[in-house]
Amino acid sequence: MNPDEIKIVRPDGLLDGVKASQVRREISECLEAGAKIVLLDLKDVTFIDSSGLGALVSALKTVRAADAKMFVCSISDQVKILFELTSMNRVFKVFADREEFERHIL
Repeated sequence: MNPDEIKIVRPDGLLDGVKASQVRREISECLEAGAKIVLLDLKDVTFIDSSGLGALVSALKTVRAADAKMFVCSISDQVKILFELTSMNRVFKVFADREEFERHIL
């Protein structure tokens, strides 16, 4: 895998409707730039609301439509619980951190 085909998106703070729109836009820009893999690094995200979750699913559909892949890493305990309660941990492949992502993907 060419490292240029991997793009990392790093939102921070509360991932609500406004921030989620920015993340979706950034992911679309990554795809337009030729990314085949998008890593959503959530290390600095403290909370995701329902709008944020919806935007992540929408972004995943966009990534798949572009014949690319999207992964998530570094989720906080609170976000992990939310992913489990909403079964998002089955929708997204979640890595513990970027190092684990790199070991499995590169």
